[in-house]
Amino acid sequence: MANKKISVLVGSLREGSFNKKIATEVMKLASPNLELEIVEIGQLVYYNEDLDQGNPPQEWVQFRNKIKNSDGFLFFTPEYNRGIPAVLKNAIDVASRPYGKNSWAGKPGAVVSVSISALGAFGANHLLRQSMVFVDVPMMQQPEAYIGNAQSLFDEAGTLVEDTKTFLQDFIRAYESWVNKF
Repeated sequence: MANKKISVLVGSLREGSFNKKIATEVMKLASPNLELEIVEIGQLVYYNEDLDQGNPPQEWVQFRNKIKNSDGFLFFTPEYNRGIPAVLKNAIDVASRPYGKNSWAGKPGAVVSVSISALGAFGANHLLRQSMVFVDVPMMQQPEAYIGNAQSLFDEAGTLVEDTKTFLQDFIRAYESWVNKF
């Protein structure tokens, strides 16, 4: 079976982002059958249909091609005001347009929400799922991944604590099985 190209989208642009740290850990835990790559989204101009007429921004074209050529998606998101970050919603919009040219469609996805709060960005996790269902990304239902108290998950050396590592290993294995169904 050929390796699957998985685009990893991180909704936090912060340099020391816990979401990016967790995404990096998941990438280390994945089997060699998954080629995971973080796809940057911070450079994308906000979606404006007027800019899509004729000659869209080059960043959009490159991003859409990356998404179109992916076999699946992993999302890592914080929660901002009970929602997802604007940069992540913008990325969803950019790759789902123009109308009739949805680059996301039909490819499996999963979401990990990471927060310093105890709730683990529960609201953002579900809001992201809702948007992805609309753009025809079948989202993995189980296991759900709400990572709370992120500031306490790494030791002084930056090593992920063992029980979280075990959970993420189970998560990425389940995701690989989910991807292989498509």
